[in-house]
Amino acid sequence: MGLDVAKMELKMKDISGSTFKEVNAEGLDFDNVNLSKTKINNANMSGITVNDINAAELRITDAILTGASIQNANMSHMKIEHVHLFGTEFVDIVLPQESDGNYDPTGNYKSIKFNNCDLTNMEINECNITGLKINGILIEEFLKSK
Repeated sequence: MGLDVAKMELKMKDISGSTFKEVNAEGLDFDNVNLSKTKINNANMSGITVNDINAAELRITDAILTGASIQNANMSHMKIEHVHLFGTEFVDIVLPQESDGNYDPTGNYKSIKFNNCDLTNMEINECNITGLKINGILIEEFLKSK
């Protein structure tokens, strides 16, 4: 059975390792939440706000994050696949540096992956994302095309 949430707010919670399937959440707020190793699948999360979270090893698949705001997040080793990110905004995001071993020998970033994502109206501000690939394109090239 799925989860249908009209309005939910989580503050200062550790829900690491959780699994969310078939979630319909509108106006979902995560503030100072540990989401590490959490799995979110087949979710519609319109109006989601994510602030000051640990999203290390978070997996988001087959989801719609309409109008999402993601701020002050640790997104190391995170995977986002088959996700619609309509109007999503990333601000002050912390991603691992090249020196932390997250690059393969050819220089490709191997931990943060956005695959088969619709990135309509996505904004990326004040983020250290060198080497990140979105739909197989280096973020530097992706942003030049916007």
